[in-house]
Amino acid sequence: MKILKVNKLRGPNIWANYPVLEAWVDLEEMKDTSSEMIPGFNERLMGWLPTMVEHRCSIGERGGFFVRLRRGTYMAHILEHVTLELQSLAGTPVGFGRARETNTDGIYKVAIAYKEEKLALACLDRAFELIQAAINDTPYDVAKVTAELREFAYDVCLGPSTRSIVDAAKAKSIPWRRLNEGSLVQLGYGIHQRRICTAETDSTSAIAESIAQDKELTRSLLRSIGIPTPEGRAVESAEDAWEAAEDIGLPVVVKPQYGNHGRGVATNLQSQEQVIAAYNAAREEGRSIVVERHAPGDDYRMLVVGGKLVAAARREPAHVIGDGQSTVQKLIDKVNEDPRRSDGHSTSLSLIKIDAVALGVLLAQGMTPDTIPPVGKKVLIRRNANLSTGGTAADVTDEVHPDVARHAIEAARVVGLDIAGVDIVAQDISQPLQGNEE
Repeated sequence: MKILKVNKLRGPNIWANYPVLEAWVDLEEMKDTSSEMIPGFNERLMGWLPTMVEHRCSIGERGGFFVRLRRGTYMAHILEHVTLELQSLAGTPVGFGRARETNTDGIYKVAIAYKEEKLALACLDRAFELIQAAINDTPYDVAKVTAELREFAYDVCLGPSTRSIVDAAKAKSIPWRRLNEGSLVQLGYGIHQRRICTAETDSTSAIAESIAQDKELTRSLLRSIGIPTPEGRAVESAEDAWEAAEDIGLPVVVKPQYGNHGRGVATNLQSQEQVIAAYNAAREEGRSIVVERHAPGDDYRMLVVGGKLVAAARREPAHVIGDGQSTVQKLIDKVNEDPRRSDGHSTSLSLIKIDAVALGVLLAQGMTPDTIPPVGKKVLIRRNANLSTGGTAADVTDEVHPDVARHAIEAARVVGLDIAGVDIVAQDISQPLQGNEE
């Protein structure tokens, strides 16, 4: 059996109104051999990919494909289903596939839907290998292969922000196409086309983006229009950081002056030891460090688009819950098994990691990664609630008070961003800020 060629049908085609791979497969010596004729083949295939029980196939019900296997089906049909399943296991679920014999005996056209072309091609190759191993009764490490495909998907697929925008465009029948291997996407055609890159548009000001990355400059601009911001200043050394903390008053926050995604941010610092450790951790992310007053309350992210508040989320810091048996590290490992988590920003959630900041947070709770927390004990891994550092979020758009929304919109306007994520710390987002710090 061999794959003769693969056509990439990127638009509406004879198979479907969405992209598919069309693999031409020569079954060669397997052309007259169906699945039930190979000793142990079905058992190996179903054991390696038990999740294919969800494939309804032509039977039209759960387990339908396994019924077809037991009755006997040809390798081209099996290649279709295994490729679809590997794409799903890699994080891009698809369900459409067809296998049809051509006019040449033993040669089939196999159509397989896909969301990301490079990933689909990789899954097709791995599916071919897996089937060959099942035929020949040779070992095949499915767990390792699916993990590799998932990592590959993180590298080549659109990130969650870009994917959300593309999905919204598709829902409105707006055509789109990817312009590079990153997140640069074109929406529409001709004079009406627009381009986006993650959460930036072709109208996003480079100057505004530069301002937003400078926390000290942003704070100055916000204060100039009366938006409450925490007191703070840039510091030049660990000793200067502690002096600033004493001047401002504990607790404080230490973070890089330039940067994003919450990297190197430590909050609610209560002692000189914590401040110095946080300064050293922040220095690993940037040379310029800021110390500012810690504002009590919950952490909220306001999404402002085109001068309007369109969404709001309450963010919760990365944490684990004790079970009385597992160490903190093992609890983190278990949480990180969530397929929505990955290293980087290719999925909606990020992995929880133990770094210098996390070690400091654990130490403040009298713990280390090897501590076994009691049942029900909530253990903070970070105090800042960024999703990029393992946090989670809940939608609170309908709870936002108009005064809070106005502050968020004004913050985006003074910085100059057409799309902005505005962070607000408040005791109750349904009430006016009343001096709460942003």
